[in-house]
Amino acid sequence: MRTLILGASNNPARYSYMAAHRLVNAGHEIIPVGVKKGELAGSEIRSTVDGITEIHTATLYLSQRNQAPYEDFLLQLKPERVIFNPGTENPELMEKLIREGIDAFEACNLVMLGTGQF
Repeated sequence: MRTLILGASNNPARYSYMAAHRLVNAGHEIIPVGVKKGELAGSEIRSTVDGITEIHTATLYLSQRNQAPYEDFLLQLKPERVIFNPGTENPELMEKLIREGIDAFEACNLVMLGTGQF
């Protein structure tokens, strides 16, 4: 399943880094998007969302303030689900996504992967 990681980082201390590696190890394809270019779990970190389509899950590692540039993109992308990881809570965006029929919720990718819920 194709998973978009918004807020991707190639810093091993960051949760997006850990989640990316766990996702790839579990057989998921990742599309990392972040501020700093580089490589993450075998994929190039993109600096934009241009051309990204057919995403099953979008997982957020951006604060509410930093999510604003991606709001319209997420609504138009219409992934099956959007996961708001700890620290990314955004009730307004979550409600907009849910109104569009997108499963949007607060959870931790690492916990979900560790318990077989991803």
